[in-house]
Amino acid sequence: MIIQFSVSNYRCFRGLQTLNLTASGDNSLSENCVDLQLPGLSGKRWLKGVGIYGANASGKSTVLDALSALRRLVLTSAQVTDKNEPVQYIEPFLLRPSDSIPPPTAFGLVFVAHGVRYEYRVAATNERIWHESLRAFPSAREQVWYSRDWDPETSKYVWTPERPTGFRRDTQLEGYTLRNMLFLSKAVANNREDLEPVYGWFKEKLRFLDLAAGHRLSYDFTLQQVVDQAEHAERIVELLRHADIGVSSAGVIENPPDGETLEKYINSAPEDVREKLRKNKWLVPELRHKGTVSSEIPLPWSTESAGTERLFALAGPWFDILNKGLVVCVDELEASMHPLMVRELIRLFMSAEENTKGAQLIFTTHNPLLLDTTLIRRDQVWFTDKDGEGAAHLYPLTDYSPRRGESLVRGYLSGRYGAVPFIPTGLLGKSSLAEVVCKKVEDQHE
Repeated sequence: MIIQFSVSNYRCFRGLQTLNLTASGDNSLSENCVDLQLPGLSGKRWLKGVGIYGANASGKSTVLDALSALRRLVLTSAQVTDKNEPVQYIEPFLLRPSDSIPPPTAFGLVFVAHGVRYEYRVAATNERIWHESLRAFPSAREQVWYSRDWDPETSKYVWTPERPTGFRRDTQLEGYTLRNMLFLSKAVANNREDLEPVYGWFKEKLRFLDLAAGHRLSYDFTLQQVVDQAEHAERIVELLRHADIGVSSAGVIENPPDGETLEKYINSAPEDVREKLRKNKWLVPELRHKGTVSSEIPLPWSTESAGTERLFALAGPWFDILNKGLVVCVDELEASMHPLMVRELIRLFMSAEENTKGAQLIFTTHNPLLLDTTLIRRDQVWFTDKDGEGAAHLYPLTDYSPRRGESLVRGYLSGRYGAVPFIPTGLLGKSSLAEVVCKKVEDQHE
């Protein structure tokens, strides 16, 4: 579970930006919160998900990219063999004066692994790691396991504390950690079992899905669930039914290419996989739709809409994420899908019955229909916007203290909260684009 994520000097983010998943004191939609008791944080609740809104190129996807960059840095850092290799995944803010010296790119993450709260911080340039530290909270009292800072005057790292609480220091391993390598990754590669829960959280618990236009999501996992009638098969079909797209059941059929096309395809493949292709059953989904009374009509997969295909492909992984209590970050959740489909996906995460393992969802979207206070809480809405110098900022809806009953859809589309593109009114006649769109969206919403 993520409690808080911070980033600075990364792509379009210049100053420190923080995404906080701590729930406010609002008692509405309490099932959208996780009641997890953590030492030192009694009485706190955590959000099961947040949605990030913003205009194109405003920085909303960059929030997820920054978290992904930290994950990739942790998972690949131990593979570095040459101290002169650049530190990967560091992309500093570029729109600064050419004569200024940029600070390191910094990441900070507060998360929970195996019931323990951890705080992990990294600051780095492409040349070196400038700071790395890990704090643990097995009790209310903070334990600084290690803190590593580069000292330019001595050209050495300063490691503190000298005698950590709850952590065994290894000065030899510290010396083996290259300047372009994370100690966390190096230590786990050298069998430090006490750090495996932290590393394992990045590897196993944090997932990313890119649903942006042009990114095809494979349906193989969902298909195999249906073929095997596995643990998620019934829930997959139920999701398709609830999404109100006319699907009554799902099956699988063989649909191989015609003989000549298949032979050409096999012969063009590498020799070592040709035999496997010959034995392939070429399975594809077959969704059965409601026909006349008491009838089901199967439709060819090629005739299904892009949204239906996307929902089917997403269904299997979605239930797997819920079942394992993972944190999933989804860019452009609404891509090619009707708002009703997206609402159903979000509803599953917020449901106390469906989400029993504390899974979390962080998603970006343009869809104003999701600003529905019967679906998500006010503290689950965040925005990104850019200032006059091209730097992006991340901020919550709660900064505007919207009144109960206030139309968040109208407030967002009219630009009250920022995070929308600026289009001069004069180009649109007497009514602004915001006014026109607000009216249409509210009509749909009603």
